[in-house]
Amino acid sequence: MLQQTSNDKMNWVRALALAIVPVAATSILGQMATYPNIASWYSALDKPSFNPPNWVFAPVWTTLYILMAYAAFRLLILPTRTPGRLAALTLFYVQLALNALWSWMFFAMQSPAAGLVNIIVQIGIILTTIVQAWRVDKKAALCLVPLAAWVSFAAVLNFAIWFLN
Repeated sequence: MLQQTSNDKMNWVRALALAIVPVAATSILGQMATYPNIASWYSALDKPSFNPPNWVFAPVWTTLYILMAYAAFRLLILPTRTPGRLAALTLFYVQLALNALWSWMFFAMQSPAAGLVNIIVQIGIILTTIVQAWRVDKKAALCLVPLAAWVSFAAVLNFAIWFLN
């Protein structure tokens, strides 16, 4: 009985790390590409009237990253043999990688066009992740809905910036 409890605790800690570390790394990688380019390149771009002020992005993304980590954690603590779990996790980590890559394409490469290509694919993967997660853990799926909404808005914003510049 004690061994099972110890294993359960270890699995919980491992799941927590596998949820938080990649999400935090994505945030840090995105910031590394974004922040050096805001005052110089990004501020000089023509933007649409619906472009939020720069201060909005940090709290929104912080909230989204917390929800993403919680969604991943919920999927990770499911029994390993849960049908659809691996697919949901794989899709989750693919959308996370695309999330980090978008900042490098848009900001570091200073390419709204490259960012637009990424974000269109990213939305598709996020929506597919939500559908797959719904099959195994509805709360995990619901945690990703705000991400889908924000990234959809960001895609429209990305398109407008590309179009205006």
